[in-house]
Amino acid sequence: MKSWLLHIVVNAIAIIAVGALFEGIMISGVGGALLAAFILSILNAIVRPILVVLTLPITILSLGLFLFVINAITLGLTDLLLGSTFEMSSFGMAIVAAIIISIINLVLNSLIKDLK
Repeated sequence: MKSWLLHIVVNAIAIIAVGALFEGIMISGVGGALLAAFILSILNAIVRPILVVLTLPITILSLGLFLFVINAITLGLTDLLLGSTFEMSSFGMAIVAAIIISIINLVLNSLIKDLK
C-alpha cells in the first residue's frame, strides 16, 4: 500500500512536470495531478494489461515501441474521465507526454530505490 501511494506521488510529479513543459497539457493544480495519477494508476492496473495482450503482435513487430501508444491511450482515457481537471490537446501530445512521463518515472523511481 505504501509503495502504491509513493508511485502515485511520483506519477503526480511527472504529470506536473509534463504540464509545465508543454502548453498542450492543462492540469488544475496539485490536487488535479494527484487525481490524474490515481486514475492513471487504476487504468494501468486494469486496462493496460488487456491492451498489451490484445496488441502483442504489433508490440513485438515494433520492438516494444507500441507500448508508448498504449501508455498514450491510458493517458487519453484519464483525460476523458477527468474532464477539465486534466486535459490534453491531441493524441500526439499524449504520446509525447507518455514518453516524457515514462522517463521521469524511471529517473524518480531509481532515485527512490537508491534512498531505501
